[in-house]
Amino acid sequence: MIQQISDAELEIMKIVWGNPQEVTLFPYIMDGLAARGRPCQKNTLIVLLSRLMNKGFLSARKIGRRNEYTALVSETEYQTAQTKNFLDKIYEGSAKGLVSNLIMGDLLADGEYEELKRLLEQGREQL
Repeated sequence: MIQQISDAELEIMKIVWGNPQEVTLFPYIMDGLAARGRPCQKNTLIVLLSRLMNKGFLSARKIGRRNEYTALVSETEYQTAQTKNFLDKIYEGSAKGLVSNLIMGDLLADGEYEELKRLLEQGREQL
C-alpha cells in the first residue's frame, strides 16, 4: 500500500513528477518550490527528501557532491491510492456516493458534468 504523504512532501513530489527529465536535481526542486510560492530552507528540503526516500517515493543517487532523485511512485499511482483511501474513509468505498455528491452539491465546473458523463459512457463501452 502506498503511504500518505504530507502537503509539503506532496509539493516536492509534484515538482519531481512534473520534471520532463528522468532524474531531478536538488536545485530544480528548490527553484520549483520558490516558483510555486513555497520557498524552503536547504536543511528543511533535505529532511523532506529523506522522508520521501524512507516512505519509498524517491530514490537518490549521489553523483559527486549532488544527488539525483528519481520517483519510485508515479503521480497516477499516488492519485489512485489516495482516491481509494478517500472513497473508503468518506463514502465507505462507494464511488456512486462521491459522484452523487459532486453532482447534487453543485461541485462540478461548467462542462465537467458532460465530460464525466462521456467518460462513464466510454467505460461502459469497454466492458
